[in-house]
Amino acid sequence: MCNSISINLAVEDDLSEHFLRTLLDQCGRSYEVGAVFGKQGYGFLKNKLRGFNNAANHQPYILLTDLDRRPCATELIQDLFKCSVADYPSRKGRNLLLFIAFREVETWLMADREAFASFLRIRVQEITSTPELIPDPKEYLIGLARKSKNRLIREDIVPLDGSLATKGPDYNGRLAEFLLSRWRMQVAVQNSPSLSRAVHVLQNFCPRY
Repeated sequence: MCNSISINLAVEDDLSEHFLRTLLDQCGRSYEVGAVFGKQGYGFLKNKLRGFNNAANHQPYILLTDLDRRPCATELIQDLFKCSVADYPSRKGRNLLLFIAFREVETWLMADREAFASFLRIRVQEITSTPELIPDPKEYLIGLARKSKNRLIREDIVPLDGSLATKGPDYNGRLAEFLLSRWRMQVAVQNSPSLSRAVHVLQNFCPRY
């Protein structure tokens, strides 16, 4: 097994960075986060993919993106790498770990349903045990937050009435608080096959140079 591994992150947004840092802390390996790139949406990651992919031949990178509305990971891989899935392994940088949240990173967060229900102060029965089947995880999560008995959580996560914003003013901050204080990887993987696959990769990864 490899010793401490320095790894760079390429993510769509702040929440994805918070999530990866928590995942790396809990996966049972000694990872050290280096540089963090992106936080400007999927389009930025797609435009910079060649650079990340080439750099990953020399240093480990995690690229985390969302499946979002795409029907499957195959379509996303083809869009990013401009090749067939069969050719993808030979096109991918040696130390690039591509993680695809199904459908958004919020799915992986809500997969620890007991902890999230406790954080929101709602009944655990309000949260589905099959989060990967949620069509719009962000909207679903905001709907859960609307039921919260904690006024401050509601105000931070839920958009203001009449606002054009799609989420509350401290959406990322509140969810980062949950990740750092309560989220449990070992519980979440039981409800999310895509998260389980990502954890397996992290627990068995050794860089190749």
